[in-house]
Amino acid sequence: MKKITRKDFDIQNLGRAIYPSPLRGNREEADANFVSDDHHRILFDHSLERVSFSLENGQEPITIERSGPRDRIFFDPSKTSCAVVTCGGLCPGLNDVIRGLVMTLNYAYGVKTILGIPYGYEGFIERYGHPIMHLTPNLVSNIHTDGGSILGTSRGPQSKEEIVDRLVQLGIAILFVIGGDGTLRGASGIVEEISRRGLQISVVGIPKTIDNDLEYMDKSFGFETAFAEAVRVIRCAHSEAKGHPNGVGLVKVMGRDSGFIAAFAALADNCVNYVLIPEVPSHLHGTNGLISHLDRRLSGRGHAVVVVAEGAGQELMKSDPTARDASGNAKFGDIGPFLKKEIESHFQASGKEITVKYIDPSYVIRSVPASPQDSIYCLRLAQHAVHAAMAGKTNMVVGRWHGHHVNLPISVVTVRRRKVSLQGDLWLSVLEATGQPPHFRS
Repeated sequence: MKKITRKDFDIQNLGRAIYPSPLRGNREEADANFVSDDHHRILFDHSLERVSFSLENGQEPITIERSGPRDRIFFDPSKTSCAVVTCGGLCPGLNDVIRGLVMTLNYAYGVKTILGIPYGYEGFIERYGHPIMHLTPNLVSNIHTDGGSILGTSRGPQSKEEIVDRLVQLGIAILFVIGGDGTLRGASGIVEEISRRGLQISVVGIPKTIDNDLEYMDKSFGFETAFAEAVRVIRCAHSEAKGHPNGVGLVKVMGRDSGFIAAFAALADNCVNYVLIPEVPSHLHGTNGLISHLDRRLSGRGHAVVVVAEGAGQELMKSDPTARDASGNAKFGDIGPFLKKEIESHFQASGKEITVKYIDPSYVIRSVPASPQDSIYCLRLAQHAVHAAMAGKTNMVVGRWHGHHVNLPISVVTVRRRKVSLQGDLWLSVLEATGQPPHFRS
């Protein structure tokens, strides 16, 4: 793995910011709120031993640019047109982010032309025939009370050349992209095409991944809502399991490559007995396999609850490793029905009668409105995205690191998926809460 350096966190700028920020006149003590690129930075690794090691060796600790309003901005708000697009799967908080962008652009900076691009990147392509929306404060004032995205969404890449053609045609100076790692890599491609043409268009991302699997971020928006909703379902599964002799509640939650939702949901409600995540290979059969542990649990307590992340146990199913979905992700086998069938077949063969209640709440969870905590987080991300874009920053996303809002290059957050560390406190807490072994072995 490539060693991280300070240069990896450098933020690309379109040019020198020359316009006084309109925020100067909006706040009596505005100067106290402005942030400097060089002087307001956040430690990448804030552990004492790492900072001490750097200083003792004559090195400057690696730092990340703090986000926030700059006292001078690159774009003249009276002449600036912006566009907003949401891509990929639905996620709680999309409408909150859209609303936050529109409100901040309009009221804080005085930007009046804000276009909503419908149905993801394909909304830029005229042959699809999707009408572009004009986003106003009045239009977006109450959208945060609904789930989904007022703009709609889609998966799959589109021609970056055609996208930039449309940006130029529409007179867009700033593009806000709300999406996950595939969407953000697409945004980087758009930046490359913009740079190739010598255009001054800012592209700023608000990272969306319900799985919480983007690097160098405390969390992604929608994650707290997702595991809170998952907890509701798990409680129902627990009730179902207790309502039958040898009852098993089996719940599949989101998490293609990372098991954060499964882990946090299990901790939030201590009725979960087994958690399967993509980071840990799954073994079902044999003396120390999951099903043997489940058998012993049913013999002793009469019921059990199993939570499985959607990406867990893929090695157990004969899926085509070359198959890809519209976003370019590997097509996964459906672990939930597979696991249900394996459990039922085992106990049927052993003559032990059980009842398995399987629940997959994925699309329900993706579509709910954001929780209050997530709503606040979405608003603040949107505000910081606007501050960065108006200052002329591009090819970057806003996020939170060590409790501070920061500006991060897209290349850093998409370099790989963040995983649950099997040596970290989170997974240890799950093992302690459930009582399950660190690994199920055949």
